Amino acid sequence: MTKNPKQEWEEAVNKTVQRFPERKETFTTSSDIEVDRLYLPEKEDEKYVEKLGFPGQYPYTRGIQPTMYRSRFWTMRQYAGFGSAKETNERFRYLLEQGQTGLSVAFDLPTQIGYDSDDPMSDGEVGKVGVAIDTLQDMEDLLEGIPLNQVSTSMTINAPASVLLCMYIAVGEKQGVAKESLTGTIQNDILKEYIARGTYIFPPKPSMRLITNIFKYCEQYVPKFNTISISGYHIREAGSTAVQEVAFTLANGMAYVDAALESGLEIDQFAPRLAFFFNAHNNFFEEIAKFRVARRLWAKIMREKYGAKNPKSWKLRFHTQTGGSTLTAQQPDNNIVRVTLQALSAVLGGTQSLHTNSRDEALALPTEESARIALRTQQIIAHESGVADTVDPIAGSYYVESLMDQMEEEVEKYLGKIEEFGGAVQAVEEGYMQREIHQAAYETQKKMENKEEIVVGLNQFEVDEELHPDLLKVDEKLERNQINSLKDVKAKRDQEIVNKTLTRLEKAAKNSNENLIPYILEAVKAYASVGEICNVLRNQFGEYVG
Repeated sequence: MTKNPKQEWEEAVNKTVQRFPERKETFTTSSDIEVDRLYLPEKEDEKYVEKLGFPGQYPYTRGIQPTMYRSRFWTMRQYAGFGSAKETNERFRYLLEQGQTGLSVAFDLPTQIGYDSDDPMSDGEVGKVGVAIDTLQDMEDLLEGIPLNQVSTSMTINAPASVLLCMYIAVGEKQGVAKESLTGTIQNDILKEYIARGTYIFPPKPSMRLITNIFKYCEQYVPKFNTISISGYHIREAGSTAVQEVAFTLANGMAYVDAALESGLEIDQFAPRLAFFFNAHNNFFEEIAKFRVARRLWAKIMREKYGAKNPKSWKLRFHTQTGGSTLTAQQPDNNIVRVTLQALSAVLGGTQSLHTNSRDEALALPTEESARIALRTQQIIAHESGVADTVDPIAGSYYVESLMDQMEEEVEKYLGKIEEFGGAVQAVEEGYMQREIHQAAYETQKKMENKEEIVVGLNQFEVDEELHPDLLKVDEKLERNQINSLKDVKAKRDQEIVNKTLTRLEKAAKNSNENLIPYILEAVKAYASVGEICNVLRNQFGEYVG
């Protein structure tokens, strides 16, 4: 007898709660009204099953897990990093003590573009927008006292992602944690750097090679690590619409899938470890619809276009960060309200992990107090609002479902246009997505200037005298201290071994069929620096000029 979708969901629920019991035996409102696990239309017609279905089932519109947050909350992964590795380690440990459940590392600009702190190109930028990481010693300091077999770590790093991943693996080994036990995510999404962000190093083709090298290596040796976080966040920060954010992100995702398939990987070997990263903006219901549309479309793409057989390959798993570009330097406490609404939209949209921005980030790196308020925002949503007590409470909204259908249609138009270019890589090289984003950003700016869009405290409801909170200041001595620390590491390491590892990496880079990750890991363990490793690759691959 064929099981219907509801029976399949109920069986999946039974299996899930055996492994992850629900947080309570009975969920109730404050008026003691019992809250069901899932709410359904009175009549589950074919259209409902096709478009919405059941949580944990294709097309995953209602979430990728059968019980969603009734069993486990999303990971509260606050993004942090500034100054030295030791300072950032203190912030990480503080956030973990306050109830954060995962780490998220922000790297400084020199690290992001593969320069050491003592490079002239790094002058004035060391430790300013993230933590400075030059060698394995810095990564050891960053993770001191943090057990990598118990904490999941996300690293926002792209062009030199292979190097930072190898450093993380090496620290794990020093802690006695096997590679196969490490969990976390590297962003590793170079296409959006060409489109929206700019922290690229190498041209597209060798960059894609490094990405597929990571896919292959991790599939074999680090199977629990998410090998890419395909990012719409920065596309949105550059000024895109919600529709463009979904369309361009999924197009980039398909480009990575194509590159992996061309490298010889099978779809179900790597697709279950693909992850996504989205922005949460202010238009509350549009954002909820956006997350659901992205999930539904990706499931269809993976099953129908690529023929993936493993249901895990169909699931769009995503991290969300609230919108940095929505924060105002004027009346910064208003940002707490904006972040709360954005975070709530991400939760109602079914996010797997979440970062909430701090109120002062339009002015400086967040203070400890502001970071704590941002984390408390998530905890209040989780524990006090009741939105996590039933799976997908937003389903059945006439407005949201209509928005979803319209957004899906517009996203598919963009995907068709990108396909005409020959895919995302070619569309990026011809500047198509960049032009679309610039035009959208221009239109938004005009609306704000004409007060067609009101931003409270910025273009309406201003105050004459602003009161700003205390701001975090990075010690000006940091750069000199970091350079001296790098000199010490170079003086103590075995330079002959470093030279040998870099020579082997150079030779491997010349052979397009060679996987570079083992060679990078070898160099990292010898305490070769980020800059030294990236310079070897620069010499072989060249640098991209946008």
